[in-house]
Amino acid sequence: MDLVVAEQLSKDYVTGKVTVRALEDVSFHITAGSFVSFVGPSGSGKTTLLNLIGCLDRPTQGKLTVAGSDVSRLDRRRGALFRGQNIGFIFQDFNLIPVLTVYENVEYPLVMVQGADRKDRRQKVKQLIDEVGIGAEGDKYPDQLSGGQKQRVAVARALVTEPKLVLADEPTANLDSQTAAKIIGLMKRMRDSLGTTFIFSTHDMRIVDTAEVIHRLRDGKLDEAEEKTAAPREESHV
Repeated sequence: MDLVVAEQLSKDYVTGKVTVRALEDVSFHITAGSFVSFVGPSGSGKTTLLNLIGCLDRPTQGKLTVAGSDVSRLDRRRGALFRGQNIGFIFQDFNLIPVLTVYENVEYPLVMVQGADRKDRRQKVKQLIDEVGIGAEGDKYPDQLSGGQKQRVAVARALVTEPKLVLADEPTANLDSQTAAKIIGLMKRMRDSLGTTFIFSTHDMRIVDTAEVIHRLRDGKLDEAEEKTAAPREESHV
């Protein structure tokens, strides 16, 4: 089943009298439960495309369907509601809230987006931070963590609402090679365990090598998708 379907998407940005076309006539589909990378040089349109899928922006032309809903023309309020119900985000600079502990950072979407009761929140958060390997750091603050630990917190926060889709924008850019490999493995194991679809915008060939489908962007245009034979999914826990 297709989770994301893009049909002839284009996106223009206008500054004064200058119009820049960031995406041009882009079409693709992404199957639920897949591990997908959008790859290309800076300025190729990768982040713009993730912003459209994540309902942070709207296309100038074309249609975009996510989880069965046409999100192409959602206004800001409805886009935010849709994100909260269906999409998690992982960023290269982690975007953790410095005054909240690890536990509170992961809990935050459950409070602000879903309004879950305290007992349900505690059970979900404790289970997830244990699964991503940061259970012992639950009372620490972001400035007390390593880069790899911060990204594990970010992964847990993205998954705590049980989204259908996680969008990851250069999630390994600020990590050393060994830590990046661990984070990539963690995300793939979480996909295998939970069935969550992961879509990456990345330059990192370690993510590209792990992806099952690769979409290459250049100057806002999409090349033909490269599909690799998926390896058997892991059954072990993180």
